[in-house]
Amino acid sequence: MSGILLFLPVSEAVTAAHDSLTSAAAGVQGVGQEMSVWDLTLKGGFLIMVPLAIFSVLAIYIFVERFMATQKASKDDSNFMENIKDLIHDGKIDSAKDLCKSRETPLAKMIEKGLSRLGRPLPDINQAIETVGKLEVSKLEKNVTLLATISGASPMLGFLGTVTGMVRVFFDMANSGNNLNIALLSNGMYQAMVTTVAGLIVGIMGFVAYNIIVARIEKVVFILEARATEFMDLLHEPVK
Repeated sequence: MSGILLFLPVSEAVTAAHDSLTSAAAGVQGVGQEMSVWDLTLKGGFLIMVPLAIFSVLAIYIFVERFMATQKASKDDSNFMENIKDLIHDGKIDSAKDLCKSRETPLAKMIEKGLSRLGRPLPDINQAIETVGKLEVSKLEKNVTLLATISGASPMLGFLGTVTGMVRVFFDMANSGNNLNIALLSNGMYQAMVTTVAGLIVGIMGFVAYNIIVARIEKVVFILEARATEFMDLLHEPVK
């Protein structure tokens, strides 16, 4: 349920994007004329709208892929550590390692590394666990930087479209002579407004998606740190 709730902000952003474009299209309808969202999008120009479309697809893909990865990594099964504790107390180290290998999670890999270092000084075991934990977290952070880049670059790209659109408006004005009218200037104004809206929409989507993924990664880090401490405390317990 929590995963669904976290996905809602991005879903709402996509819905808002569609509604905004639809409203914008309705607002520029002429008498007896209609303009679809696709037609309005084309007004923004391929030079700006195509990169924004690519950014939006990348943002959605990275969000969904990282969301699923963090969902798997954040599973905190309390029975796992209890089973590990019981197996260590019973001296069944190989069985504990097999249990870790049967689970493809960062926690299992981290504990497996600690079990493989049993017999060495405790600081060495702790260092090995921390190293594995950092490697697993770095894997979870894959492409997250790109998501942040998309969230920041999209509004800037939209603003670039705004500037080029206004340049087009002034160019048309300068070359219109005595035939200046709104229809002549509309193409540049369309480009300026549409690219601004599109850039902001993609940027907001990327920003929300980035913060959701970062929050989920932080949750995984907290779990790994807590379980690493629990494992080291287990090794510090006196042998009965």
